[in-house]
Amino acid sequence: MPIFLLIRHGNNPAIGKRVPGRMPGFHLNEEGKAQAENLAERLCGISLDAVYSSPLERTIETALPLARRLGLEIITSEKLADVDIGDWSGLEFEQLISHPLWRPYNRFRTGTRPPNGELMVEVQQRMVSEIERIRRDHPKGILAVVSHADPIKTVLAHYAGIPLDFILRLEISLVSVSILSINDYGARILCMNCLGEVPDFLLSL
Repeated sequence: MPIFLLIRHGNNPAIGKRVPGRMPGFHLNEEGKAQAENLAERLCGISLDAVYSSPLERTIETALPLARRLGLEIITSEKLADVDIGDWSGLEFEQLISHPLWRPYNRFRTGTRPPNGELMVEVQQRMVSEIERIRRDHPKGILAVVSHADPIKTVLAHYAGIPLDFILRLEISLVSVSILSINDYGARILCMNCLGEVPDFLLSL
């Protein structure tokens, strides 16, 4: 039975100011780099089998200290990338407030597509399909998956069996760890949005 550590990336200059989407060039700031090092320290006692990451800089840079400490290579996957928000990519929140689709997007994600971007159900489909592919490749063990807030929320919503429009009720903080176990009989969310020490049971696996 594989156990997934779903990890959000660390702080970067876009947080609270703009929506980067899939735009390149958003690197961790100094706080984010410190968060990534702290994440590696928090997880150093866990026997990880693999480290997967979105290909964007902020996720790879978050995964790097952990992978280095454990002697693992980072495996990148486009399916783990942030939401493709199309024409909104890189815009500041102040610019988006007046857009006619911005309010509907934040109230009805399943029915509102960002201009030339992805529907949230499409994000969920690619994320869950990738999690299931990784599960087939690793039928047991502990796997770190470094991604982004909304994509992680879609995974948790799928395996919890909750409507996708409820993801705005979930909190996925920077460098938080959410723990998901999956087997042929179902899935269990063992921890969500953990910012402190990881549960002791992981240390014995």
